[in-house]
Amino acid sequence: MNFSRMWAMFTARNYEFFRDRAAFGWNFAFPFLIILGFGFIFGGREYQDFKVGLFPVEAGDEFFLKSSVPDAFQNGRYLEFIPFADLRSGEGKLRHQKIDILIDRNSPTHAYWINDSSPKGYIVEQLFLASFEKNEIRAEKQVVQGLQVRYIDWLFPGILAMNMMFSALWGVGYVVVRYRKNGTLKRLKATPLTALEYLSAQMFSRIFLLMFTLAVVWLGSDLIFHFQVLGSYAALAFVFFLGGLSLCAMGLVLAARGTSEEFASGILNFITWPMMFLSEVWFSMEGAPSWLQKLASFFPLTHLLTAARKIMNDGASLSEVSSECFIMTLVTILCLLLAAYLFSWNE
Repeated sequence: MNFSRMWAMFTARNYEFFRDRAAFGWNFAFPFLIILGFGFIFGGREYQDFKVGLFPVEAGDEFFLKSSVPDAFQNGRYLEFIPFADLRSGEGKLRHQKIDILIDRNSPTHAYWINDSSPKGYIVEQLFLASFEKNEIRAEKQVVQGLQVRYIDWLFPGILAMNMMFSALWGVGYVVVRYRKNGTLKRLKATPLTALEYLSAQMFSRIFLLMFTLAVVWLGSDLIFHFQVLGSYAALAFVFFLGGLSLCAMGLVLAARGTSEEFASGILNFITWPMMFLSEVWFSMEGAPSWLQKLASFFPLTHLLTAARKIMNDGASLSEVSSECFIMTLVTILCLLLAAYLFSWNE
């Protein structure tokens, strides 16, 4: 590894990016527009569907709704019922507002748990209590204390990560394919630059731009919406840094041998769209089929958002998100080495 050659490619790529005014401006405008739009649309409102947790439910029990929960409540519109093995697992989801109410399906007193800081929980509670009115039965209320998280607070890391994903994959994968097609890489082959040095320079150049964009968008959005971060800003920045590296490394694998910009565009769309919808960018995957949740766990974007939200909304430390950080680091190393092995300077 020759760092002087890497530095030359690093600075050259940055100059190219900053001189492209359209790409430079869009990297800032795109996330700002999305955040502003969702902020004003959903700032004072919540989702229109409600998630009801039921416990205890054994694995594979397809008939867990047949319980002490009244039929009138079971048949309610906009209600999604999610099984939990025990109270502890359900309480964690309730505290973080991934579900709106938690009901003991075997309780003779119809015990239920609610998060008093959740406006959605209050609505579901009223629906649950109303289903007992005809039988004049009273349900036993338990309260789980938790910090209320606004929808925009939950959504904000997702928008930042989504913008990072598009910028990383397209800014690295698509650009390198374009370089190969117009002959730029063939000229670089005549220099002492190695494939690993070139790809590393591309990756670190892009992560520098990603973190710079992230900081500007964060500061600008925070002035409007005043986002709350319970954990460390340094830990949050480190998580986004690792996530950006892993996404850039994925883009390098796609660019290792591609020669067609159209084909590269199709492959990038094929990869980004599943991540955007399955990695909890817009909505929680709680209650989704287990195979979809397992599929989402293969995406680095999922681990980036899981770690970022734990730090922002739960005050987690780096040690508490170490598993997510390890996976993102592993993806970065494996993808970078694979891209260097497969890389071709020629068409």
